[in-house]
Amino acid sequence: MSAALLALLLGVAALTAHTLVNTGRWLRRPTGAPVPVTETVAVLLPLRDEAARVGPCLRALLAQRGVPELRIVVLDDGSTDGTAGVVRAIAGGDPRVTLLDGVAPPPGWLGKPHACWQLASRADQAATVLAFVDADVVLTPDAVAAAVGELRAARVTLLSPYPRILVSTAADRLVQPLLQWLWLTFLPLRAMERSARPSLAAAGGQFLVVERTGYTEAGGHAAVADRVLEDVELARAVKRAGGRIALADGSRLAACQMYDDWPQLRDGYTKSLWATFGHPTVAGAVVALLLLLYTAPPLVAVLALAAGAPGVAAGAAATYVLGVAGRVVTARATGGRWWPDALAHPVSVAILGWLTLRSYHLRKRRRLTWRGRPVV
Repeated sequence: MSAALLALLLGVAALTAHTLVNTGRWLRRPTGAPVPVTETVAVLLPLRDEAARVGPCLRALLAQRGVPELRIVVLDDGSTDGTAGVVRAIAGGDPRVTLLDGVAPPPGWLGKPHACWQLASRADQAATVLAFVDADVVLTPDAVAAAVGELRAARVTLLSPYPRILVSTAADRLVQPLLQWLWLTFLPLRAMERSARPSLAAAGGQFLVVERTGYTEAGGHAAVADRVLEDVELARAVKRAGGRIALADGSRLAACQMYDDWPQLRDGYTKSLWATFGHPTVAGAVVALLLLLYTAPPLVAVLALAAGAPGVAAGAAATYVLGVAGRVVTARATGGRWWPDALAHPVSVAILGWLTLRSYHLRKRRRLTWRGRPVV
């Protein structure tokens, strides 16, 4: 086996071992019967053209247990599909629900941060915890109580309980599991919690729980007004203000189907991947490394076998198997589907590389949009 192939094998082995440590020791898992929450919690739900999705989400919020002082604040952010009417019909006059009419984002603001800022600014002042929930998320009955309980038990300012991602199409199955896989493979969770470095931060905006005082001290969503990845940037703002953050496996608390089809998934990732990696040179290096580690090995194995080099083929095949193993570990730890999807991990990484290139290409041409609004 060549030195280069050995280095590749050891690199993937080390990353898979890191995934095992993250999932086995450091990943928080708020489960079981939570202690009832005595403080006031405001659940904040931004909506823009979500008439077809908001029903299950809102019904799940109304069914929450263990939070006697629950407030649900919904913002209709310029919807044109009757979203507000659906909300009124489901709420049925429930005094816990407040429906707000949003205003268009002013210059310098993107739509999602502005909607969240309006919600936080107009939530009941008695609320000591804010829980941001997206319309495509369906919570279990104890989810809010469990998340708030974990927020307090972990003694953090912001907790991101990542939902179980539902997959229904081939595109979903190939791409969506990469979300959890990336941060469980490459992000040191314990170091992230302990470190004050804003650069060492991650969060998912689908379900985000934050202490209100810390949110205000960090500047709230006004501090990330023009950021495409407002969830990650909010976590960084919290760190800059002296707060602490944590990620958690929320697969037992929430489920989320982010996209209905390939065009939605493609455009959803395209709008934000450029912001994930930053400078194009950095993005190119990261994508090249991912392709080398996870997409090249099975190709090398096949070519080496055809060329009569069984030793090289065996080393490359072992590297592929270790990469698949990391994907399996991630899926099993977060309630995802692993068989036979993990076998296609090299294809998943290749698609991620293409989506990243597309993101930079469209951003350079100022053609990135989402929900009818320009992103950059």
